[in-house]
Amino acid sequence: MTKVAFLGLGVMGYPMAGHLQAAGHDVTVYNRTAAKAQKWAKEHGGKSADTPAAAAAGAEIVLACVGNDDDLRSVCLGADGAFVGMAAGALFVDHTTVSAKVTRELYAAAKDKGLSFVDAPVSGGQAGAENGQLSIMCGGDAGDYARAEPVMDVYAKLVKRIGESGAGQLTKMANQIAIAGLVQGLSEALHFATKAGLDGRDVVEVISQGAAGSWQMSNRYETMLDDHFEHGFAVDWMRKDLGICLDTADENGASLPVTALVDQFYKDVQKMGGGRWDTSALYKRLGKF
Repeated sequence: MTKVAFLGLGVMGYPMAGHLQAAGHDVTVYNRTAAKAQKWAKEHGGKSADTPAAAAAGAEIVLACVGNDDDLRSVCLGADGAFVGMAAGALFVDHTTVSAKVTRELYAAAKDKGLSFVDAPVSGGQAGAENGQLSIMCGGDAGDYARAEPVMDVYAKLVKRIGESGAGQLTKMANQIAIAGLVQGLSEALHFATKAGLDGRDVVEVISQGAAGSWQMSNRYETMLDDHFEHGFAVDWMRKDLGICLDTADENGASLPVTALVDQFYKDVQKMGGGRWDTSALYKRLGKF
């Protein structure tokens, strides 16, 4: 049993922390909305704390899954931040999707305090978190990763260290770039089939068994055709992630023309009032044409 803290109980963090408690770890949670942390503690039998520092006190490993760069800085730094509560030698594992810049900044800040820091963004969405089937891509020192891996295995189907600090976040950017293109391609295929007078379900039954098949096709085509867009990662969050990808591409010289275009399509979805729809809402945008 490991004494751990989990900071951030959104649609991902809530079940992830639950898996840790169910696996026998001693879990204390923190959430910006205290009532949600108290609800989690009542449901799972763990404990809740009023600040990140209080949650992190005495923990061997502190894990976080919050919203963005500023949210992550907030739970790590400052008088009530986790770094204040953590004892020398403790490990911070960040599951948030953030910039590699803030990751490296916090890695250095942790080292200055005698702490360790691993960036470990996740892929698999809410269903992956609930079912303990996430893919986790990690950056940081090899020894620190080795300490974190057994804990992350509780809610993962794959955990892998990619490289030094920031490598996990850069890999997550590649993940989001790939997803953006896939969802747009699937949306256009279904839109084309409908315009051609075909049954979209029949079309997918056939093409999904060939080279066109993908996770997005298998898991999203039916809800897209049924006009249901409340099944996963929100458009608002995807635009945040794609913004990080595009900013990083400007820094490293990568060319991302399709990603930039799809980002603008997601902007259109936001203008339609779909910021909280899931990313497959690109199909709904095509309904305007």
